[in-house]
Amino acid sequence: MEIIEIEKEHIPYRFEIVLSDTVFTFEVHYNSEYDFFTVDLERDGEVLATGNKLVYGVPLFASSVDDRFPRVEILPYDESGSTQVVSWATLSETVFLYVFEEEENG
Repeated sequence: MEIIEIEKEHIPYRFEIVLSDTVFTFEVHYNSEYDFFTVDLERDGEVLATGNKLVYGVPLFASSVDDRFPRVEILPYDESGSTQVVSWATLSETVFLYVFEEEENG
């Protein structure tokens, strides 16, 4: 299991990440008025998704069945159990983006 680190002090920002042997570009944004984060996704310069909200316990890009999307589950989760909310106060403090490869999902 891997964790995707979100560097809140750099938001909005872009970074590349290798998931299942494929390079993706994530762009992270924060809505300070309503205290939530969104992620845009690109692969090979092609925009696959924009404005996907990070919701606690809901896999990122879960509604996408397109083969161009990462073949992993990216889950905002707090292993300590102290919160069930993704917010500025919790992301990268107690809530992290956990990456589960297909074989880990069963």
